[in-house]
Amino acid sequence: MPGDWFPGRVPDNIVIGSNCVTDSTSTFKHFFSLREPGLTLGDDVTLWRTALSVEEDGEVVIGDHCYLANASIVCAARIEIGSYVMVAGGVTIVDSDFHPVEPAARLADAVALSSLGDRARRPPVRAEPVFIGDDVWIGPNATVLKGVRIGAGAVVAAGALVIGAVAPGALVAGNPAHPVEGDSG
Repeated sequence: MPGDWFPGRVPDNIVIGSNCVTDSTSTFKHFFSLREPGLTLGDDVTLWRTALSVEEDGEVVIGDHCYLANASIVCAARIEIGSYVMVAGGVTIVDSDFHPVEPAARLADAVALSSLGDRARRPPVRAEPVFIGDDVWIGPNATVLKGVRIGAGAVVAAGALVIGAVAPGALVAGNPAHPVEGDSG
């Protein structure tokens, strides 16, 4: 990219719609997907200071007319974002814990990942797809965890920790996120 401050490149295994924008190839610094495609962007998508950390078997799909600002998308399996979705700064969306939850397996994982370890001996890690419907707004510093499904038209308040399903049109806030009184529109 001309004028890019980061010496990276745009991966070959992505499908990009028309009028898509990213401010730097640093967006793809940790994009390791081997899938074809590993990333699909609809039309008119902006990835501003957004990091796409995608593991070898991961796939990210982002619909039309989406704006992601200073967000982190961390994908082991699949994250799908609908159209007309706004993702504010500091948001993190993940589809896995990226480490085992059980203590003994966590220890084995730490050993396998150490400088003297063998990464091939890592215990299995569970991933569950994330689906974000159309017309969703995710506020600053919210976190969306594995297996979450957010319905169309929902609003996730700033700082919310989303660990379960969000109904279409719902407004959720808190840690853990829960429906709050009020209109999301």
